[in-house]
Amino acid sequence: MDFQNFELEHFQSLYERTVDYNLADSSVKCTSVRELLGSDDAAALIDLPLYYPEVNGTTLLRERAAALYPNATAANVLVTVGAAQANSMTCDMLLEAGDEVIVVSPGYRQVWGLAKNRGCVVKEAHLRPENNWRLDLNELEALATSKTKLIAVVNPNNPTGSILTRDEMQRIVAICDKHGAWLHADEVYRGTELDGPGAQSEETPSFWGMYDRLICVNSLSKAYGLSGLRIGWALASPNVVEELWRRHEYAVISAAGPSMKLAEIALQPEKRNMLFDRQKKLSREGHAALAQWVSEQQGRFTVQKAVATSIAFVGYNFDVPSVELANLIRKKASVLVAPGAYLGTEHHLRITVGYEVEKVKAALARIGAAAAELAPALVSSARGDK
Repeated sequence: MDFQNFELEHFQSLYERTVDYNLADSSVKCTSVRELLGSDDAAALIDLPLYYPEVNGTTLLRERAAALYPNATAANVLVTVGAAQANSMTCDMLLEAGDEVIVVSPGYRQVWGLAKNRGCVVKEAHLRPENNWRLDLNELEALATSKTKLIAVVNPNNPTGSILTRDEMQRIVAICDKHGAWLHADEVYRGTELDGPGAQSEETPSFWGMYDRLICVNSLSKAYGLSGLRIGWALASPNVVEELWRRHEYAVISAAGPSMKLAEIALQPEKRNMLFDRQKKLSREGHAALAQWVSEQQGRFTVQKAVATSIAFVGYNFDVPSVELANLIRKKASVLVAPGAYLGTEHHLRITVGYEVEKVKAALARIGAAAAELAPALVSSARGDK
């Protein structure tokens, strides 16, 4: 059978350990175990028995995850191996060959690829760069039909960082409701908002509570800077959680016990605020460095002001495919960036800026030098010059 590779993840797997600077990731510099733990927390982790943990997630972890959503309880939560597993189980539970699925583009292409591999008809509703990467809701409404089984959104968006307004969220729900479609809301970037001071920035509202045929997904990878824990969760009605749980047992049995213990610690309010403060400081400084760098690039690159996330979707003014340009930068500058084609939109690169600002500046300087050197050749190639 034809199989749709997960091109972005494959590209990162091939090259992320081969370069001096990896800016192709989608999170901030991750925190250390030492930074996360206090003395009492360390004792609890060291003394943790390494037996099989609760398969659906420890009760405390499910309670702490549920507390992030109005009127949710532990019965609404299934702990998964990252958001990736929650997304995969959602598609496995809901989708059959021939179903119509609508995803948002540009976007993280996991649901897009999973749906294609199940034989679904996949349609794309677009974020419009000329409108600050706002979702074209008229297009979404036109794409939806009685055959639409699932509409999938990532909010805040990866890779643009745009955030849906409450009115936009309500309209998406209305479109789902009109056709009886399920809504899959990947909310892993909630908490990465850049407006306002520190962790007190207004957090992007969840779709939770807005619709009944709904599965929300989140994880500790992005806003928390804890991607190595591989802890996520699906939030849904208890009967849907039970259906997902049955698939979870086949796929992984359970998430790792030590990871769940560290996740319990991370979701304590004071730890959560610390992690958000840390993440936002890195992201704000990185985005400021990127904006300054773009202003010095003689029009070769463009970027819109970030409102969330540690990533930027950077446009470029070379008439060359993004995979080719990313590989040229990788070879010439030893910097890895993500091709826009692997996120559904050409002539862009996804660049992560959530690291120490000096590292970001050093990597961007290399990209700038490589672009300046490559520019004449790329322009000549695009024109067909000999």
